[in-house]
Amino acid sequence: MTPALLVELAARHGEKLELRTVEERYKTRTFAEFLELFKWATSYLREPEDYARLAEATATRISEENCIYAEMTLSVGVMLLRKQNVERNFTAIREGVARASHAAGRGLRVQWIFDAVRQFGAEKAMDVARLAAEMKSEGVVAFGMGGDEESLPAADFRRAYEYAAGKALHRLAHAGEMGGPQAVRDAIEILGAERIGHGIASIRDEKVIELLIDREIPLEICPQSNVRTGALSKLLGARNARIEEHPLRDFIARGVPVTLSTDDPAMFRASLNESYRLAQEQMGLSAVQVVDLAEASFRYAFLRDDDKRKMIATFRSQAARLGLL
Repeated sequence: MTPALLVELAARHGEKLELRTVEERYKTRTFAEFLELFKWATSYLREPEDYARLAEATATRISEENCIYAEMTLSVGVMLLRKQNVERNFTAIREGVARASHAAGRGLRVQWIFDAVRQFGAEKAMDVARLAAEMKSEGVVAFGMGGDEESLPAADFRRAYEYAAGKALHRLAHAGEMGGPQAVRDAIEILGAERIGHGIASIRDEKVIELLIDREIPLEICPQSNVRTGALSKLLGARNARIEEHPLRDFIARGVPVTLSTDDPAMFRASLNESYRLAQEQMGLSAVQVVDLAEASFRYAFLRDDDKRKMIATFRSQAARLGLL
């Protein structure tokens, strides 16, 4: 949600916010500041129409970046906390994406990840897993968990993840962002996570590196987010870590599966294209590595194999046309 959209939604609910004030509040430097910002900003998502407006704006933005497929995470745990009707919200969200895709004139395909909030507890996570299973036919492809990874142990959520697996949902978890490498191991071995959100702490543990490689479990790397939540500074034991110090290049050099993502694009001021540009210009990746990183997004997507092959073929054709292969 961009600052401008937040101002728009606030006005819809009868509150006037100054754009400059909102923009200043978006300049987070710690994870705690981000959580407070997220809680405040999303408090203006009160009706299905608000979610539809946000979804349409998001889909428009990523279509303009030539994105043809996305797996979007919905914080269903927050919707439930606010006693909102998840089914109505989800219908409105899908309609918003459809409008944006039609307006863009290109077939943006979106699948959905229903996300629980770790600090809300195991029973609330189970509620999210049940809703994800109920709405599989509407494009929900996975169950995940974000929030404060240091709040509760992974074992508390085993039942929710086992339930999701039993319903043929993919599973992922944020781990090794603010927590240590053991959090990544727990997400894989206790929860059965197939992808890890962030996971940058893995770089500190050779055994966890080997686990990721052996099981082909990708890390969803979000460099700008890691800078702006203080996660990178915590990892490096530095006061103000710079994006040039991010371990993305080290992960690639060691053969760890990785993809590049934005986390929350508006809150972290991190467009997808900008992330790829920074990977090459400030994080030391070659053009070939950046192309492979983009292709990895399809390889590790929660898609059927035939869909992956088609999308990768399209991607390679376009990359070749641009002289990148």
